[in-house]
Amino acid sequence: MLKAKDIMTKNVISVKKETPIFDALEILTTNNITGIPVVREDMILVGVLSEKDALRLVYNQEDAEEKTVDDFMTQPAIHFDSNESFLDICDCLMTNHFRRIPVTSQGKLVGIISRKDIIDYILQQRPKPAVPPEAPQ
Repeated sequence: MLKAKDIMTKNVISVKKETPIFDALEILTTNNITGIPVVREDMILVGVLSEKDALRLVYNQEDAEEKTVDDFMTQPAIHFDSNESFLDICDCLMTNHFRRIPVTSQGKLVGIISRKDIIDYILQQRPKPAVPPEAPQ
């Protein structure tokens, strides 16, 4: 059975909850990602900052330069263990509005699976068309 660790992206960009919010937004846009896991120094997952979370800045302009990721992140983060079923992750992404799921091992961030990762996997599994034999000349 396919597991989270078999499809996850392992090189995950993350931030700390003390990261200034505008620095985190720069990381999102520079890396063309829609959300970012929030971790402690020991890589324990504590939350997720999504584009949707960041939209609250529109309503919270006062002292915005002083705000950190902690002021906007969703916590606790929904996540899956690296040994959990790939199909369970697909079900979760289909029934929720978020676009990514952090993957943990013993509470520590070890990967992430996005909707795009799943689509890439689907395309990789697509049967290749048979190449017809060449006609004799």
